[in-house]
Amino acid sequence: MVSNRMKRLDEIFNICYGSQLDLNKCEICGKNQGFNFVNRSNSNCGVSARIQKVDKKEPFKAGSITVAMGGSVLSSFVQQEDFYTGQNVKVLVPIDEMNLAEKLFYCQCIEANRFRFSTFGREANYTFNSLLVPSREEIPIEIKKKPIANPFCKTPLLEKQLSLQIDVWQWFELGSIFEIKKGKRLTKADMEDGQIPYIGAIDSNNGVSALISNNEHLHDGNTISVSYNGSIAEAFYQKNPFWATDDVNVLYSARINCYTALFVTTIIHREKYRFNYGRKWDLDLMKKSRIKLPAINTGEKDESGKPIYEPDWQFMEDYIKSLPYSACL
Repeated sequence: MVSNRMKRLDEIFNICYGSQLDLNKCEICGKNQGFNFVNRSNSNCGVSARIQKVDKKEPFKAGSITVAMGGSVLSSFVQQEDFYTGQNVKVLVPIDEMNLAEKLFYCQCIEANRFRFSTFGREANYTFNSLLVPSREEIPIEIKKKPIANPFCKTPLLEKQLSLQIDVWQWFELGSIFEIKKGKRLTKADMEDGQIPYIGAIDSNNGVSALISNNEHLHDGNTISVSYNGSIAEAFYQKNPFWATDDVNVLYSARINCYTALFVTTIIHREKYRFNYGRKWDLDLMKKSRIKLPAINTGEKDESGKPIYEPDWQFMEDYIKSLPYSACL
């Protein structure tokens, strides 16, 4: 017998399969046109493209929840705009009125059941509707009573549109544009609880693996951390002072700010494929490694007569500022 504290999903939501569309058969359009196309991804709220209205098929309404039945199984998102879906996605519409915070609560409850299913094993399709989740009476009162305001402003800081002309970018050795310093190991036994970020060689949480009070070997804020072991080439902008483990190198430059850092970390991350467990990106190798960046001609020439370039930091900053949501940085 099911406790009153738990209910089946289909007792709380009207559940149906989504649009069941194939993206390659849809007409893709610009970012400010058409409707979101939601697939089975676990990123970007599942949205992979914008498509034109589909004949004889109405889009689902904003405020509905989408849940992936395959791919990134049980990835759940509240859709903020009207949308269509790809194959094997279910759409949940609350039977009774529900605020955004409550919907997000149920997204978390659904994702907490991900361990029960797998893409090529026990698929979620057949038993999903009967999944047990807390009843609405069990939702914490602070969630019910405090609606969530959208903290994200999509408007960019700069209205002008900038394009990336990669063919005119130039190669730079990391050691020529950054001062690179190695982190220092701190064992768990020696860690003391606090509020200082401890940056590990991980690929999530901006690299923060712990919060400590140890302060003997801190790096400055407004720098970039890059792991050379573990999750190699994971690069993050660090706003505040931090302790970096010995598997992490730290990049210093007077030209770095949160905008230029986000541009550079994206480029560095794309170097990931070059390294693995057998080929570490150690300090010496990192200094000699080259990345391609927007550049400006200094007007000077080297000994061989070739023009000397320097990174175009202003363009990198302006490009990030021209992207949606840059006002939130």
